Amino acid sequence: MIYPNNYEQKIGFNEVRSLLKERCLSTLGHEKVDELSFSTDAGLVNEWLAQVREFRLLQESTDDFPLQYFFDVREAVSRIRLANTHLEESEVFDLRRSLETISKIVAYLNRNDGEGDDFPYPALHRLSEGVKTFPAMIRRIDSIIDKYGHIKDGASMTLAGIRHELHKTEGSISRTLYTILHSAQREGLVDKDAAPTVRDGRLMIPVAPGLKRRINGIVHDESATGKTVFIEPAEVVEANNRIRELEAEERREIIRILTVFSDEVRPFVKDILDSYQFLATIDLIHAKAELAKLTKAIEPTIDDYPHVDWIQAVHPLLALSLERQGKKVVPLDIALSRNSTNTGRLLIISGPNAGGKSVCLKTVGLLQYMLQCGLSVPMNEHSTCGLFHDIMIDIGDEQSIEDDLSTYSSHLLNMKNMMKQANERTLLLIDEFGSGTEPMIGGAIAEAVLKQFWQQKAFGVITTHYHNLKHFADEHEGVVNGAMLYDRHQMQALFQLSIGQPGSSFAIEIARKTGLPEEVISDASDIVGREYIQSDKYLQDIVRDKRYWEGKRQTIHQHEKNLEGRIAKYESSIEEIEQERKQILQRAKEQAEELLRESNRKIENAIREIREQQAEKEATRRIREELDTFRQEVSETDAKATDEMIERKMRQIEERKKRKEERKKARGERQEARGERIDSQADTSDGNRNLSPLNTQHSKRVPPCASRASPRWAGSRPSTARWPPLSSAACAPKCVSTA
Repeated sequence: MIYPNNYEQKIGFNEVRSLLKERCLSTLGHEKVDELSFSTDAGLVNEWLAQVREFRLLQESTDDFPLQYFFDVREAVSRIRLANTHLEESEVFDLRRSLETISKIVAYLNRNDGEGDDFPYPALHRLSEGVKTFPAMIRRIDSIIDKYGHIKDGASMTLAGIRHELHKTEGSISRTLYTILHSAQREGLVDKDAAPTVRDGRLMIPVAPGLKRRINGIVHDESATGKTVFIEPAEVVEANNRIRELEAEERREIIRILTVFSDEVRPFVKDILDSYQFLATIDLIHAKAELAKLTKAIEPTIDDYPHVDWIQAVHPLLALSLERQGKKVVPLDIALSRNSTNTGRLLIISGPNAGGKSVCLKTVGLLQYMLQCGLSVPMNEHSTCGLFHDIMIDIGDEQSIEDDLSTYSSHLLNMKNMMKQANERTLLLIDEFGSGTEPMIGGAIAEAVLKQFWQQKAFGVITTHYHNLKHFADEHEGVVNGAMLYDRHQMQALFQLSIGQPGSSFAIEIARKTGLPEEVISDASDIVGREYIQSDKYLQDIVRDKRYWEGKRQTIHQHEKNLEGRIAKYESSIEEIEQERKQILQRAKEQAEELLRESNRKIENAIREIREQQAEKEATRRIREELDTFRQEVSETDAKATDEMIERKMRQIEERKKRKEERKKARGERQEARGERIDSQADTSDGNRNLSPLNTQHSKRVPPCASRASPRWAGSRPSTARWPPLSSAACAPKCVSTA
């Protein structure tokens, strides 16, 4: 139950309807907006919200959803239920495009990208189930209507013949008329720049009034100034008459074609109208999604029991109004619950005038009503929402001369109706409870009524200035005080709701701010009593201190969150560094293994070159020096290995390798030029004794096992020496140890 009948007007929901209509694509959506109603079915409300949630996700994830051609042709389709009626060309064209839109939407929502019965947008898919589409009817329309919405020449053989003759006759008239016109221009009867014109569907020649008798024909019309008359030459009168006849025949044939088509459509009228209901619902959901985007709203899940636990809730209309002024609305945190120890079912809000009490009450009334109408609401995503069966409001001045009601009488009438209907699933919204009459009796009646609501276990948000109602909240379980905060030093309202303590009216401070004489303020304080003023001051101090410590608590909480975030960030960084270290080590090992493999190849090549070319003493010494240098470098690297040094050493070795190869090439060219040769046997023997046990990357290097000369190698000449083949297996233990 919604009480009173003008509830929507009181909370501003009529403005929400207007915003929705502005975002509809057609009159189909407008009607659905007008049909929006309050629901007490949690399953239905959640389904409505799921549709909006999925539609918003759909709009964000794709841009090919069909939202064109939302034409409302229901009236025309309903009209052809009567026999011998037909649709007009434009109506058939709109029918074709809107039916295609329905077909595309249904196909889109029935797409199944996965396996089984899973659909990407299940709520919208359920909405499209059972909706009929009409592909055959679309093809039939395409056979008679062109892409511009006109009947095709080929819609029937008769129509094609009529139009062919019509075009032929028009061409003949045009040629005849231009011949007459050019002749008249040569004779000076018609202006040089004159051209044939159409009057009443007939081609005519414009002539000056004084010369009209010089041309044989019928005068049909004259210009508004009277300086031109329009003559139909006698030669084209019959042809123009024939054109009129052909146009009439064309129209009769078009009507016949449309009548035949309408007869084909007539059996499907009901199904077509049902499909347009689906299109109207999609239009409404689209409007809801656009409004949600405008108000930065969410679609929460509704619990099937009454409660309110909203975080940073915002009055959407107030937020839009302030946004246009470059201001921001202050969010509202509010909770109403039956079982919570920190909240209660009934919230008594007190505080200064113009401090936001009524806005707070209207925010609760509007957002709860929007939720149960299936609309998104602007609040934090961690908010939870419940369902109420009754919402009743008493706000504003309802005095009526016709009904002989004063302001207070209207409030009492509302209280009577509320007490009669209130139960544990009712939400009561009462502004300025008990006002409108003598304060003592008004406060007493308000407290008695509040006690009835408390006994009926109703939920409610009630604003008041009466101290006895604040005390009632302290003395009864399930009733809590709330205060709209006010900055006493800045003398301005903060528009923040604080639950747990009553608020002060700040009457003395506001009176002083408005400029009342201090003498008047002092007299008022004496009248009400200094103790009352002092107690009100203590109450203000309590509220101020609570706000201060609440701010401190929030600051500490924020610091804790920041600290937790930094710790998590550091831990993540440490993990990344450790992972990177492991990757570097792995790369270093892989490079070392590749280095060993390359060293073996180079050593084998060096031995083969020495043996085959009877290497010179200088070349042998150079190879020995390179191997010794490489052994020293690798030993140092092995002794001081760190993750960073491995990579650095590898780069240094590569660079030295390039430099030494360049020097080697230059030295070889010089030696070749000199033509000096050194005893190859001595060189080979000396080289065998000094080959390093380490593998190397450099060219012409000796394998590790070659340093342990075999007796059968000793004293033999290179030309007759038989060196055993160097295998990687033979060197592997030493190589691996070095790495």
